[in-house]
Amino acid sequence: MTRLASLSIAFLILTGGAARSYEPTSENLAAREWFQDAKFGVFIHWGVYSVLGRGEWVMNNEKITVADYEPLAEQFNPTEFDADEWCRLFKAAGAQYITITSKHHDGFAMWDSKVSDWDIVDRTPYKKDVLKQLAEACRRHDLKLFFYHSHLDWHHPEYFPVGQTGRNSGRPESGDFDEYLDDMDAQLTELLGGDYGDVAGIWFDGWWDQQSKRFEDTRDASVRDTRIDWRLEQTYALIHRLQPAALVGNNHHIAPFAGEDFQMFERDLPGQNKGGHSSDAVIGDLPLETCDTINGAWGYNAGDKGHKSVEQLVTYLVRSAGMNANLLLNVGPKPDGTIDDVSAERLRGMGEWLEQYGETIYGTRGGPVAAQEWGVTTKKPGVVYVHVLKAPEPDADGWTHLSGAGKLAARSLKVLSTGIEVPSRIGAGDDLFVRLPKTDAATIDLVLVAEGD
Repeated sequence: MTRLASLSIAFLILTGGAARSYEPTSENLAAREWFQDAKFGVFIHWGVYSVLGRGEWVMNNEKITVADYEPLAEQFNPTEFDADEWCRLFKAAGAQYITITSKHHDGFAMWDSKVSDWDIVDRTPYKKDVLKQLAEACRRHDLKLFFYHSHLDWHHPEYFPVGQTGRNSGRPESGDFDEYLDDMDAQLTELLGGDYGDVAGIWFDGWWDQQSKRFEDTRDASVRDTRIDWRLEQTYALIHRLQPAALVGNNHHIAPFAGEDFQMFERDLPGQNKGGHSSDAVIGDLPLETCDTINGAWGYNAGDKGHKSVEQLVTYLVRSAGMNANLLLNVGPKPDGTIDDVSAERLRGMGEWLEQYGETIYGTRGGPVAAQEWGVTTKKPGVVYVHVLKAPEPDADGWTHLSGAGKLAARSLKVLSTGIEVPSRIGAGDDLFVRLPKTDAATIDLVLVAEGD
């Protein structure tokens, strides 16, 4: 077999048989442009696992069987859930869209599924479809709605082979994976078939559960492998057929597959790997998104008090925008349907900052200066915003060294908030020196404006 043939077969295995090229529709391309303009969304991890208050991986981490996990649904009764209240909070935060878990790894559907009764309407005392309520509220409050949908499933009896996770759930030691995928596509059809209106996209997670191994360099398709055929081409085509504008993303931590419309990074800025998930990720040419949590957990964790500060969250948003990516910031609602006070306070704090500086984030693209330790740049036609997040100490003459920003030397720099001009001079190489005004301790981001192309 030739190397070219080997590469082709490996690529087909990797992409689930995606031999045909994907041509996005004009509606899809317009949605991608909107997505890049939006810059900030709220992620919501919420489900039966919230009852235990120990995160969304509790079934796997504590080796809970399906038989012992199912009764938790009888305790899930979110009577305090108010979709409009959520949307008002997210709008106050400055978010432009919401991504909520329609089905996480425990397989529990947060809508009234006809494929299975393992859902919020059939198994809980609440007996209401929270996704429908949220979809209607999003339309009222001008927020777009994405659905997170788990590829892997610790509950479904046909999810076999069992994969790398959920191995203690007590599922059968056999199964028909194609039947499982048929059910997954049927549930996606329910979500995208019209009852929930226009769905902005599907955020997949869990493809990695069926990888036979991780390779050091996944850029070479000849050394990439999956244990089974996920039928990605079929599933992606179904989504695009049902809703041509819907954007498909997949949290698989490697380069995008054919049929995907945006690329995501978990707990990392594009090109970084501090979270340990993105060592193989090649930055493609699709719109980018990074996701992280307000505290340490995704699903509700009653013991997690490590909430990030407003300064930390705003800094991450700004650095994301400077690297041409959106930020999807997660909250884990309580089992009663409310959002904890600290998370709500952090979201409002971000909204207060965006109320003043939103023009430097919304509708921008990554700026002409590569990300530096001191900060980043964002741009719109005719203007560059210089975000000084961590200014170096000035020298004895009061000049602050901004590495990599020499290309801005020919422009007039002004402080956005005051209009005061900032003196600047070119340094050695590609560096810039500026005389920055004094700022108070509450300043998160000193934004300078450079006008002109």
